[in-house]
Amino acid sequence: MALSETVKITSGKQNHQFEKYASEHPLREQTLSAWDYLDRIYEKDSLFRMHDVPKQAIAKEKQRIKKEDSTFLANLDPETYVSWFLPVRKLMSSVSTIAQYRTVEIPATINAFRQLDYTDEHLYKSGLLKETIENHFWLIENSGRPLDSVYAEMKISIDYMIDDLLIDEKKFNEITDYLFKLLEQRSLFQASEYLALKVLNEVSCTIDNDLAAQLESYRAMKKGNSAPDFEFNGDVFAPGFQGDNIPEKLTDLKSDYNVLIFGASWCPACPEELSKIAVLYEGWKKQGVEVVFISLDEDKQIFKNFAGNFPFISICDYQKWESPVVKDYHVFATPTMYLLDNKRKILLKPNSANHMDSWVDWYLVQGNYAGADF
Repeated sequence: MALSETVKITSGKQNHQFEKYASEHPLREQTLSAWDYLDRIYEKDSLFRMHDVPKQAIAKEKQRIKKEDSTFLANLDPETYVSWFLPVRKLMSSVSTIAQYRTVEIPATINAFRQLDYTDEHLYKSGLLKETIENHFWLIENSGRPLDSVYAEMKISIDYMIDDLLIDEKKFNEITDYLFKLLEQRSLFQASEYLALKVLNEVSCTIDNDLAAQLESYRAMKKGNSAPDFEFNGDVFAPGFQGDNIPEKLTDLKSDYNVLIFGASWCPACPEELSKIAVLYEGWKKQGVEVVFISLDEDKQIFKNFAGNFPFISICDYQKWESPVVKDYHVFATPTMYLLDNKRKILLKPNSANHMDSWVDWYLVQGNYAGADF
C-alpha cells in the first residue's frame, strides 16, 4: 500500500477500492503519528499540560481519523477478496509505526495477529503468510517488554497458531517449519524450544520426518538434560595431550566445562566460527573450558588440512550424518554447539563463538552465578 502510485487501475470495483484505500491509509497513518507526537507533548510537557482544549481537539481528531479508516473497511462487501486483504495488509503495514510511535496499541495489535485464521486459503494465495508471521513475532520481540515477558507472549502466540492449525496437517507442517526456522534465525531459542516441544507432544497431526528430526533435538538435548558420553573414534588431533593423557572419550576430559562443536570444512559458516574459537581458546582454557570439534568431513586429507592446526581437540570418523555421535546428539545442521559441565549436564546451546565467549566472560571471568539463564 505504501507504493500505490506504482499501480495503475483500469477497471474493477475491488481494484478501485484497493487503489483508494492504498492511497488514503498511509496518509491517515502519517497524520495519526503526527497527532500522537503532539499528544505526548501536551500530556508530558509542563508548558502545555494545563491546556485542555488543544488536548481535547487532538483526541477528537485522532478518533475521527481512526473511525474514517475503520468505516471504509467495514463498508466493504464481506464476500469480496479485498474485504479480507485490506485489513490484513493494514495490520502488517502498521507494525513498525505502532512499535515506535503508538506503543499503547501494541497489545491490541498482537491480539489481532493471534485472531487471524492461519488455515484461511486467502493467507496462502495472497503471498502474505510469511510476512504475517514475521511481523507478528517481530512486534512481540520489539514491544519494549523484559525478555522473560517477550518469551511468555511468544508462547501464547504459538499456542494460538498451533491450536488453530490442528485441523489442517499440511498447513500445520508448513507454518511450524517456517516459524521454527524464523525463531532460530533470530536466536529466540526459548521460543523455538517451546514450539518444538509443543509440536512433538501434539498427537493430532503427523510431523514431516525432516522437521521431526530438528524438533527432536530440542526434546533430547534441551538445557538441563545429560548429554551422552562418546568415544573419540577415527582420527583424533589432541594438541596439548601426550601419551597416556590423550583422551579416548568425552568423560576422559578433566576440564570443568566442555564445548562441543559439530561442523565440517564444507559448512559455509564453520571455518569462520572455528577460526574465532581458535583465537579465543587459550582464554577459555585458562577458565577451565575445553573444546572438542566433531567433524562431519568424509575425506581424511580434507579433515587433516582443515582441523590439523586447531589448538583444541578435533575428531572425525568420516561417517558424516551417519556418525553415532552425530545421531546421539541429534545434530541436523552445522555448526551446532553444546556447552556441558563436568557431569555432562547441558548448560547452553551457544549460537556462535561470540555467544560462548560472552558466557565465559559473564560467568567465569566476572564470577556471576553460573546457574542463571543466559
